[in-house]
Amino acid sequence: MNKQITLALTGASGAPYALRLLQCLVQADYRVYLLASSAARVVLKTEQQQEWPGSPKELSAYLCRQYGAIDGQIVACGKEEWFSPVASGSAAPKQMVVCPCSMGTVSAIANGTSDNLLERAADVVIKERGQLILVPRESPFSAIHLENMLKLARLGVTIMPAAPGFYHEPKSIEDLVDFMVARILDHLGVEHELTRRWGYARH
Repeated sequence: MNKQITLALTGASGAPYALRLLQCLVQADYRVYLLASSAARVVLKTEQQQEWPGSPKELSAYLCRQYGAIDGQIVACGKEEWFSPVASGSAAPKQMVVCPCSMGTVSAIANGTSDNLLERAADVVIKERGQLILVPRESPFSAIHLENMLKLARLGVTIMPAAPGFYHEPKSIEDLVDFMVARILDHLGVEHELTRRWGYARH
């Protein structure tokens, strides 16, 4: 499987975006290295009533079943699995999305702390000149948040706040989720038909 990507979930609100994105990446035949913080698991349980298995191996198998992936297509990694491919520039995927992305994670990435595998994975993508997309969900942004995001944007990181549009006339929450996931997929170069594009004929 040549197409590989790292998908990280953190403690910001927005679990539906992450799960829909995971589904779309699997359908597009990506191998997904999945990282989830402890806070992300709390958000998943709160917003999606999902309680993921604790061990990376069990989580990988669970998610492969949930999303109809082949064995090994979704690889869950523990937060201190330093021998995971995502920890090294010689093996890590060149694309990574943090969705949703908490302001604490934004700060850690902006300052290169690399205290856990998720932060290290983002650090690797930046240093290797790969593609890193952060999907923050916070309101309002403080000056600290804005300064951290500006610092990252100047390094080439794409900051894509979870702020869906309404010109496609959404009829459901799922339509709003698909709007944001479609924008992420566009930036990753993944073909999709999730939403009607601006300027296209109305259905």
